[in-house]
Amino acid sequence: MGNSFAGAAAVAEDASTIYFNPAGMSYLPDSQFVVAGQAIKANVEFNNNDSKTIGRLGTPTGLSGGNGGDPADWKFLPNFYYAKAVTDSIHLGLGVNSPFGLETQYDSSWIGRYQALNSKLQTININPSVSFKANDWLSLGAGINIQYAETTLTNALDVGTICYGKVNPRTCGAMGLTPQNSDGNVSIKGDDWGVGYNLGVIFRPIESTRIGVAYRSRINYTLKGNATFSNIATPLTGYFPNSAVTADFVVPDSVSTSLVHQLNKQWDLLADATWTHWSLFKQLKVVATSGTVLNNQTENWQDTMRYSIGASYRYTEKLKFRVGSAYDQAPVKDAYRTARIPDNNRIWMSVGANYKLTSSSSFDAGYTHIFINNAPINQGAVGTTVTGQLQGSYNSNIDVFSIQYTHTF
Repeated sequence: MGNSFAGAAAVAEDASTIYFNPAGMSYLPDSQFVVAGQAIKANVEFNNNDSKTIGRLGTPTGLSGGNGGDPADWKFLPNFYYAKAVTDSIHLGLGVNSPFGLETQYDSSWIGRYQALNSKLQTININPSVSFKANDWLSLGAGINIQYAETTLTNALDVGTICYGKVNPRTCGAMGLTPQNSDGNVSIKGDDWGVGYNLGVIFRPIESTRIGVAYRSRINYTLKGNATFSNIATPLTGYFPNSAVTADFVVPDSVSTSLVHQLNKQWDLLADATWTHWSLFKQLKVVATSGTVLNNQTENWQDTMRYSIGASYRYTEKLKFRVGSAYDQAPVKDAYRTARIPDNNRIWMSVGANYKLTSSSSFDAGYTHIFINNAPINQGAVGTTVTGQLQGSYNSNIDVFSIQYTHTF
């Protein structure tokens, strides 16, 4: 973390290499255990710019509500890794982590409530791995990824506007069902297991330099769960039955190329370039068992590149300092940005340190601040969608704190 993941597929300093490049286990001692965690706090602010919907008389009117508060709360992601040499050339390992995850939770009365309230994706990845040291300059690695994904999507429903369209304005108005004044809610939840794999190779052309290349496969899911509607006014309950639902989702494949060069006894220089196949994510479509499409959000994400550089400095035999920076492209295009994932391109700035507690154990700590470009949003349309038109921009940044304990047996 302290190097902004520069050199991650080549550095092989500890058993966490199981995730970044399993070939790196060839550079580890006989047995090693790593337990780590990241505390993440995103700071997100929405600024409205004339968001609108259809009013009682069928003319555009401003969407009511506040800016949603800060929709991102603290998150803690634990992970652990264990690697063991079974012969002079073969290591076996096991990693458990959460490689993908996000959550936003807006205030229930915010201006964009008809597009998003709670959006959550959680993954747990179980990654048994093996490495083979072919010779002094070549190591190979492979792993299986058994991954669980769980998602929750909630938003409000403008029951008044829906009633005007499905019944008639006079009847709805007489019942007090007017636009923006009679909100219902929908909650969609689903989960699934998927399987993928990862491969890696590390070359050491000279004693002081390692080059790592790592590939992680895509994982396909068919999320299955339920859609639950609540607070739906009596004339419309028949239009919103609770139902079992399915949604296809893919975690993308990626390729990383890393370089680590020991400049001298004190300094290591690191670099990384990672490509991620996010263009696989075309749409978020949720379908009920009846065939009714409950959600069909166009995403049209784009492939991304992440570039990072870093350095490590051995201050003493026990203490090492780290620094790094990264440019991280966001997969979200301006035209398709949503309130669920108001992302944009990012700059990482990281610092960290490693301290050897004993000859067999060490402690790491790191901090990263992520600067996110201003993210404009213009989603929905007045008169053609019941969500209204959300217009504005997001100002966001992220703080990440990381700790790790490593023990060698």
